[in-house]
Amino acid sequence: MATPRTLRLSDADNVIIAVDGIRAGEQVAEGIAAARLIPKGHKIAARPIADGEAVRKFGQVIGFAKGDIAPGDWVHEHNVVLHDFERDYAYAAEARPDEGLRPGEAPAAFEGFRRADGRVGTRNYIGILSSVNCSATVAEFIADAVTRSGVLDDYPNVDGVIAFTHGTGCGMGAKGEEFDILARTQWGYASHPNFAAILLVGLGCEVFQIPRLKEKYGLVEGPHFQTLTIQESGGTRRSVEAGVAKIREMLPLANRPHRETVPASELVLALQCGGSDGYSGLTANPALGAAVDLLVRHGGTAILSETPEIFGAEHLLTRRAESEAVGRQIVDLIDWWRDYAARTGGELNNNPSPGNKAGGLTTILEKSLGAVAKGGSSTLRGVYRYAERIDRKGFVYMDTPGYDPVAATGQVAGGANVLCFTTGRGSAYGCKPTPSIKLATNSDLYRRMEEDMDINCGDVLEGVSIDEKGREIFALVLDIASGRRSKSELLGYGRNEFVPWQIGAVM
Repeated sequence: MATPRTLRLSDADNVIIAVDGIRAGEQVAEGIAAARLIPKGHKIAARPIADGEAVRKFGQVIGFAKGDIAPGDWVHEHNVVLHDFERDYAYAAEARPDEGLRPGEAPAAFEGFRRADGRVGTRNYIGILSSVNCSATVAEFIADAVTRSGVLDDYPNVDGVIAFTHGTGCGMGAKGEEFDILARTQWGYASHPNFAAILLVGLGCEVFQIPRLKEKYGLVEGPHFQTLTIQESGGTRRSVEAGVAKIREMLPLANRPHRETVPASELVLALQCGGSDGYSGLTANPALGAAVDLLVRHGGTAILSETPEIFGAEHLLTRRAESEAVGRQIVDLIDWWRDYAARTGGELNNNPSPGNKAGGLTTILEKSLGAVAKGGSSTLRGVYRYAERIDRKGFVYMDTPGYDPVAATGQVAGGANVLCFTTGRGSAYGCKPTPSIKLATNSDLYRRMEEDMDINCGDVLEGVSIDEKGREIFALVLDIASGRRSKSELLGYGRNEFVPWQIGAVM
């Protein structure tokens, strides 16, 4: 019988990874015998770890031993604890110029929609935004009526008419952080290059007033942007009729754009991970990081996010920051989140979900170290607030929660026109108007959910190199950006995943 496979990630580590499940008593690499059943993706002690000693994976601290741990022991939440410890942020110590194209290397390109403001879309939708939850149903009715009518058959360049509804917009403060976040999110979608046109639907009496949004962002009504309110339109039926009429007027103009060849530098790639497991930091996340480095080399942009899920690994980003000022912004975000979590009775120290833990992730530090790998090795060029317009090329960071729909909504509002999402447990997710590419961390998941997963990264454990898998991901990003449908698009995902961050009191 073959020896179960294990993996050592760093000479400094005192644990190794069980690539395969290990039965009690089985011998594995380094002369270690498993003291008990070790599930695949989990950790086994490679040497004695004394009570209170740091447990190390990736060459980094992921927790501290709770009691003495013997070689061969299963290392997981039953014998690992967390407490604060000093980190060396070494601001900008590893910053370097981003590598450009190599001699003889042709610039990568894709087929996209060039918009009037110069940005490029990867899709060509008409969007219907609701200003408040009270107008959400009418927005859905309008989208459904247009779709059912069959009129879209006459406009083949329009990818669809979609309603983006949410649960806020009233019962909130009329000023302050929560209002500003919703305003940035709505404006980011209203001006997104993956939309040919937008209809914004309100009730009329809500806190989040349409005229105020138009004034703040200089939104002028015209062929590409229209609004209506239910109260002024005369109720539900008349509002739906008025909305359908406005969409019908928009369709001929929305159908005019055609795809044209544009450089990969026009791509803004959102990076997400969800349903992570013990393989995430070994396969899909570092492979996506290799694709990010390729994209940056071709002049594009990639957005890492999910601040609660970089906690414990933030020092890896501060070292890559282009300046101390940029690095300190990362630490300021961590401090804000500590306070935010404490105010609500929570803590950042240990947020892995039950699924994460079942997949082999023990602590938030371990999860974060794997999550940061999605960002590759390029220099960190900027730090942005939630839903803020991304205006720099290269690798950047946006502050978001770790909850995937909320995080991705902020990234899309910031301008992301394509998204890559790694998963080890099997997150079911899509992200209209931005296509979402799903990367499976292990082959078992890929085989089990092949209709949902675009790429299998589990073959990294079978000899495919991280660089090779990164090139495969980058090539698929270009194909999807050019119009090929991702698995989540083919399944119809993306209608319910617009979830702006609600940060303040609901009053």
